[in-house]
Amino acid sequence: DFGQRAFAERLGGICRAVWNTGLEQRREYRRRSQWINYEQQCKQLAEAKKDPYCDWLADAPAQVIQQTLKDLDQACRKHGTWKVRWKSRTKWKPSFRFPTAKHLPVERINRRWGRVFLPKFGWARFRMSRPLGGSVKSATVSRDSKHWFISFLLDDGTAERVDHVCPQWVGVDRGVVTAAVTSDGEFFDRRHAGTDGVSSRELPRERKEGREGREGRGLGYLTPGEAERYLRLQRQLARTKKGSKRRKRVVAAMSEIMRRVRWRRADFNAQAAHRLTRRYGHVVIEDLNTKGMSAAVKPKPDPDRPGRFLRNGAAAKSGLSKAILGKGWYGLEVALRSKARYTGSVIHKINPAYTSQTCPEPACGKVEEKSRKSQAVFSCTSCGHTEHADIVAARNIKAKGQAAGLVVSGRGDPPGSEKRQAPRPTARAAQPARAAA
Repeated sequence: DFGQRAFAERLGGICRAVWNTGLEQRREYRRRSQWINYEQQCKQLAEAKKDPYCDWLADAPAQVIQQTLKDLDQACRKHGTWKVRWKSRTKWKPSFRFPTAKHLPVERINRRWGRVFLPKFGWARFRMSRPLGGSVKSATVSRDSKHWFISFLLDDGTAERVDHVCPQWVGVDRGVVTAAVTSDGEFFDRRHAGTDGVSSRELPRERKEGREGREGRGLGYLTPGEAERYLRLQRQLARTKKGSKRRKRVVAAMSEIMRRVRWRRADFNAQAAHRLTRRYGHVVIEDLNTKGMSAAVKPKPDPDRPGRFLRNGAAAKSGLSKAILGKGWYGLEVALRSKARYTGSVIHKINPAYTSQTCPEPACGKVEEKSRKSQAVFSCTSCGHTEHADIVAARNIKAKGQAAGLVVSGRGDPPGSEKRQAPRPTARAAQPARAAA
């Protein structure tokens, strides 16, 4: 209901304030060459609740705030205090976690709906998208666009697979026209929301020539109607005043469109990763720095004219960055690692240098930049071998993975591959259920 929505927004704001205050406190300690840990901050938080000026902290469940401080402690230990970011009021999406399973009874109301009891919330209804299938370990409440969701972390009792039933190798090349291409000539892509993930042995003629690829690069996961509506909303946003109610409505409409785009991208990555890990025991991908490749270009000051800047190709780089982020390169890598736990596949990462400029034929193997005629055409200048450029890159990725000493003998992970943990029961997160509150 409306009261639960308002309380969730308030609770998210409290967690954001605790995170920012705790981060500033840790940075102040580091300036004095000192260190404050999670236990000390929890004690100070309990004392702060007794302060009349901080009585708003008592509105939130104690375990929720403690989980915020625990997440902050883990982030500072992993990345360093100075690299942890603040949580912005406008950019951060409210999210908080209930870690105690005994305080989270879940009941099914009917075929579609269920309810869960949350501390200080009471009973909250949610859309039960599928059976839980395990014991609840924790629950996370988050907001995406204008909708609230609850996700359950479950212990389903399933152990991680150690060996894959099929020991075959495959190389996967990620691109801006086609999301992923395998060394066996299989294409994985999703042009818009009206079609399922494309998986075919041979692309249509117009896609080979790059015409549809150029259109898909700008369209991404938006349908043509959504792309037109999003453009109209951008124009409306430019005519609104900051802080106005009309601007908030326009921003909310834009966020709803992009929420659907994010979900389609995540769904496609999950399906592609499932197919790859189910068929192959060894998946070789490129070790790409997606964050660095999609970063903005630094400005170039004009030495002759102070205050002016030279052309730095920012417009072209912006289009490439949008294409990289739109295809979800890093999301596919994360999905592969997640699915590999259940199939026993090993994910290998290799250096991507010259994989698209090397002839894949064993008798040739010449590295020549001119062999890459276009985005989709590879024609070796030495032996004349002609093939789709993405398939050539995927074949070279596979060959690099096998030639780098990654062949597994017996049991044990090869150097350079993803570290495999000891078999243990896996805890899986159910699909986010849409809350009715």
